[in-house]
Amino acid sequence: MRTLLAAGFIALLAIPVVAQTRRPQDGARGRPARRPAPPPAPVLKTVAPEMICPAPLGTGVNTNQAFCDVMTGRDPAAGILIKLPPHKGPVTLTFDLHNRHTYSAEQVKAGRAFTRYTATIGVLTMDNTLISRAVVQNEFRTAADLVDRVGGGAGLGGVKAVAPTGTESISIPIPDTEDEVSILGEKLMVERADGNATYTQAGRPIADISNVMIEYQPGPPRPVPKGKGPTK
Repeated sequence: MRTLLAAGFIALLAIPVVAQTRRPQDGARGRPARRPAPPPAPVLKTVAPEMICPAPLGTGVNTNQAFCDVMTGRDPAAGILIKLPPHKGPVTLTFDLHNRHTYSAEQVKAGRAFTRYTATIGVLTMDNTLISRAVVQNEFRTAADLVDRVGGGAGLGGVKAVAPTGTESISIPIPDTEDEVSILGEKLMVERADGNATYTQAGRPIADISNVMIEYQPGPPRPVPKGKGPTK
């Protein structure tokens, strides 16, 4: 009898332990509780933005890519203007950055064409705040170092003497607060066998950009500040 009582007492002690190991129940049906679904990932769009290029170099004869000269300067309104559509969160601006080379077949043939270029540009807000800098550096020796030849010139085959050389793929996050940004040149360093030079004066083309794209999450149009709406 004592043995039966002891066994029953042990069984009673085990009941709470079993109850504690049960999984949470969902309602009266006894189903396991469901975890909340994760929020959906934002839908991003990748498009070529509306862009104002004050100094277009031209279109590549092989790539069919449009190249735009980056001019040195300090006034964002005079730079390459990238307009951003209504967006939610930051916008990612991407483009290819190139140096500029004045091609001479005679210099290449004579072995005197070597040039090392280092161009530095800036992406700025319209109130002249620097968002980020970008740099492209490459060496030119032969025509194989050109990205493409640009049509519309008086040279052989109707191409321009100036052509893009070297490519640096640039990706820059733009703050959510901006609706437009500007790209301006800062300086160009040129190294040749006959000497080196650095150019910073305003109004000089020092680089080229191509393949400009933006990635963003579409958002509602921003409210127009008071006093800046359309006039009747």
